[in-house]
Amino acid sequence: MLKKYFRRLESIIALAQSLMTPKQFLFLSSVLIGISCSFAVIVLKTFAHSVFSFATYINGILKLSFINSILPIIGILLTVFVVKKVLNGSIQKGTSQILYAVAQKASIIPRKQMYAQIVTSSLTVGLGGSAGLESPIVITGAAFGSNYAQNYKMQYKDRTLLIGCGVAAGIAAAFNAPIAGVLFAIEVLLVDVSISAFTPIMISAATGALVSAIVLDESILLSFKKQETFDYHNIPFYVILGVLTGLTAIYYSRNFQRVEHYFSKQQINPYKKALIGSSLLALLIFIFPTLFGEGYESIRTLSETDPGKLLDNTLFADFRNNQWVLLLFVGATMMMKVFASGLTLGSGGNGGNFAPSLFLGSYLGYFFSKFITMIGLSKLPITNFTMVGMAGILSGLFHAPLTAIFLIAEITGGYGLMIPLMMVSSISFAISKRYEKYSLDVKGLAKKGHAFTSNKDSNILSTLDIDTIIQCDYLTVHPDENLSKLVDLISHSNQVVFAVVDNEKELVGVVHFNDIREIIFNSYRVKYTQIKDVMKTPAATISSFDSMEIVMSKFEKSKSAFLPVLRNGKYHGFISKSIALEAYRTKLRSMTIE
Repeated sequence: MLKKYFRRLESIIALAQSLMTPKQFLFLSSVLIGISCSFAVIVLKTFAHSVFSFATYINGILKLSFINSILPIIGILLTVFVVKKVLNGSIQKGTSQILYAVAQKASIIPRKQMYAQIVTSSLTVGLGGSAGLESPIVITGAAFGSNYAQNYKMQYKDRTLLIGCGVAAGIAAAFNAPIAGVLFAIEVLLVDVSISAFTPIMISAATGALVSAIVLDESILLSFKKQETFDYHNIPFYVILGVLTGLTAIYYSRNFQRVEHYFSKQQINPYKKALIGSSLLALLIFIFPTLFGEGYESIRTLSETDPGKLLDNTLFADFRNNQWVLLLFVGATMMMKVFASGLTLGSGGNGGNFAPSLFLGSYLGYFFSKFITMIGLSKLPITNFTMVGMAGILSGLFHAPLTAIFLIAEITGGYGLMIPLMMVSSISFAISKRYEKYSLDVKGLAKKGHAFTSNKDSNILSTLDIDTIIQCDYLTVHPDENLSKLVDLISHSNQVVFAVVDNEKELVGVVHFNDIREIIFNSYRVKYTQIKDVMKTPAATISSFDSMEIVMSKFEKSKSAFLPVLRNGKYHGFISKSIALEAYRTKLRSMTIE
């Protein structure tokens, strides 16, 4: 019945496509993708919130947080089971796969990502894994956009744009923050779009936020109503917070990768790996129960009038009213968050680092402002610092200051904190960028040579395949041959450059027509001159394994129009700079989103 319904809906959409202009259909598509993504968010968020409420209710009865420790073990083991039995043994994590799909896979994302992320992340995070749902939501939205575009035979540019629509709708629906959704799609994923491309992305983000606001219970969303007036006298403390968030973002990024890398090296049974990692996670959650799940409830608690509630039903419940114990608990939880998230994802669970970054930022903002207040240095607005800290970590970790600024501005219900948000986010970004060239999600791609950054030239060059522009049919000559042989080749071909190779096909030099122009019209010199007498050492050589960015850099430095290519030390062919530039221009036209 459901399958029949979807076929009918596809027929209606196909009819609409035939009746509409391409731009009109793109607008309609952005609405449909926004609706689809918002319902994915609703399913994920509702499930995660229900499990958290259940665990909290049980803990309130038993007065012991062992349920919070057991559930993540079950969730991660179930996730590994689903990956092995349903998803062919593998699942990609993190938004980097979207960047890779846009850069290297013509914006084609596997169909299974439309449901794989929802199922696995709901099991992992819903049952208490210390990670976030936003990254799976973003991947799901991107998969919706990509597969929708494939289904209706849309071109690369439109596929890429609809991926951006899915991403924007996912973030907008998850936080009821449409502006942040648009900025995240453009700032993190679609690093080079024209102004006209904003319209479908904005439509999709607004649709996602609207559906989420109508259907999803407001208590499930991360939102704040309480904030204090910004006081410019606190600017020095916001500057310090910006520095602290930048350094903390670096601390999180490096240690998270260490934990993940450690688990990836372990060549053991996936279930055994999941059991070991989740058991360590369970121990952390037993000591620090606020590490359970996304942690958004504890963020709200920190910003309210009674943050001591964090110690309820914990091993430290007897010190509920001791401000120093609470501060130490918050500080220790903050430092342990990276290990909890690393264990969750490294051991086989699925989730993202978006929610952990907000968790870490709120705890750091609270810890810093509360500490300054308690030692009597200044009475700071703790709620404001708690919220601004989230923007600092998000900006530093994802290298997305605009997204961080507007996300916190939207979820706090106003723009009264715009100045400190801008200060903290920009300082954190500058510090993090200084020591970490790539954001957390892009690091993995960079190590593989697939980094997709805000450098448009690098992005386009990374999509070009060097093998497609190597010309292997160039005629070659031997160094001991007479120049008359070369003259004969020139007269019967269009070549202007010749590789000089020995009997082992090793490159020993090159001869360019312009260098022998005067000689070839002198029959005496042609007859008694050998090729080795006129050949030159090439200004540079290219390996067949070099990236196109390296190739173009060598052309720039050598000032040559042709460069020889070597494969395994042997001559393989030539690359013409003009052909390389034409390939670049062709790709540029196909990738420009208008």
